[in-house]
Amino acid sequence: MEFVIERGKQAHEECSTLLLPALSIGNVGQLAVDLLVSSMKAERIGYLDDPFVLPCVGNDAYGPIPCGELALPLEAYQSSSSRLTLLQQRSPVVKGMMVEFAKHLANFAAASGKKHVVLLSSLDFGKWQKIDMSSGMQIYYVSSTNPDGRDDHCEQLGWEKLQEYNPAQRCWKYLSTLAEGNTKLESNLPFEDELEEEDYYPSLPFAALFSCLKAKGLKVTCLLCYCSEGDNIQDAFHLAEAACKLLGLNPHAFHGTESGSWVIPLSWQTVYGPPPDMSIF
Repeated sequence: MEFVIERGKQAHEECSTLLLPALSIGNVGQLAVDLLVSSMKAERIGYLDDPFVLPCVGNDAYGPIPCGELALPLEAYQSSSSRLTLLQQRSPVVKGMMVEFAKHLANFAAASGKKHVVLLSSLDFGKWQKIDMSSGMQIYYVSSTNPDGRDDHCEQLGWEKLQEYNPAQRCWKYLSTLAEGNTKLESNLPFEDELEEEDYYPSLPFAALFSCLKAKGLKVTCLLCYCSEGDNIQDAFHLAEAACKLLGLNPHAFHGTESGSWVIPLSWQTVYGPPPDMSIF
């Protein structure tokens, strides 16, 4: 993985927290990062080139008007006031290469002096075993702070540890083994059509990223929410707000225009296509 910095830009050492999405159902993590970049008015400082990320290109995602500045598959943004580096991923990883991509990303994070990595991702609502909507949409987390995935700060914020995270379970254990560079247990991993219900969570991109970043000795916090495919804008707000709580940021200090805090990205205007032609009704 190669980091290409834009001309005249520089990466600040004080931005030691890295926030990025892990691609999953509904693209909620990516939407949340879009919302944070737009609202913080974070500056794009460069992009990353990795052989395992599919190429893509698009128009400027944030506006306020489309200016023709190209958006690329892996872009790095920086908010010095928040001491935060944000990485946006716009295209998927080549099938079967997620662990290798995660290793590359972990090497980049460690080499660039990051101390804390925050992963934003979503989980399939259909896999939710214990549904409890009494307190609204629930945020789940997994942290590298303790071996069992628990974190006191996340608990104080009212979040629940993802119960399905079990480092002793076969696929979680196998991921950890791969992340540490040991491939001798490769035959122990079940084939895709042999995956059981408990194998769903470690098969997701956030799990590979979590395992590889953790193996590098970095503090890692995964923030997760359940959702379905469809209009996931509200899920993105929910996850972005959770990231702000975790990092001690105040969205009302972002000087947004929609609700006093958030700035809606330009690209969201057509994220679900143009509105219908009302003349047909």
